[in-house]
Amino acid sequence: MSHAADHGDPVRVLIADDHPLFRDGLAALLRASPGTELAGAAVTGTEAVELARQVQPDVVLMDLRLPGLNGIEATRQIVTDSPHTAVVVLTMFDDDDSVFAALRAGARGYLLKGADQEQIRRAAAGEAIFGAEIAARVIAYFTAQPGPAPAPFPQLTEREREILELVAQGRSNTIIAVRLQLSQKTIRNNVSNILAKLQVADRAQAIVRARDAGLGHQPGADRR
Repeated sequence: MSHAADHGDPVRVLIADDHPLFRDGLAALLRASPGTELAGAAVTGTEAVELARQVQPDVVLMDLRLPGLNGIEATRQIVTDSPHTAVVVLTMFDDDDSVFAALRAGARGYLLKGADQEQIRRAAAGEAIFGAEIAARVIAYFTAQPGPAPAPFPQLTEREREILELVAQGRSNTIIAVRLQLSQKTIRNNVSNILAKLQVADRAQAIVRARDAGLGHQPGADRR
């Protein structure tokens, strides 16, 4: 957490943007606010990294489309050099690739241009900051991610699935009994249950079904 945020001191902000009108307007806004202080302004990614190293700002407002070293790589270097510095991407671009590339690089927030003073202070205090549009996209991205694939043959118990895995590797009941420290009778009973639940006539058909489902493909299996 930033010392400035801890003690109520002005948040020291470095601007990295190559658009003169936007950069100068934001600098004037920071100077005029008692809650923020302009720590410097950079127009290239390389300059942003060097300035951040020199002045150790609380927050870097980072445009992504910087000449030379881009904003993503500049963010990565700044966060590596100064983990206490909060990099907030401030850009006109809100495509998913840019959002997640910035977050992977260590950015603490992603805002479309138009951030207010409160958002800047919250970033300095250690919060993750996102504009409403970006937050909605991040949530949608993660809620759309597929969950883990269901285990094959849900009708089987965990023990039966474990035995079927070994059967599919071509192991005999004797070997399976030794491996699982169970009696051969227990293994035979489980295999019979597996054949019934899979609705197959014999062990060979069970192996075909299991391998089709991705079981039993470990290299170098003991087939005794």
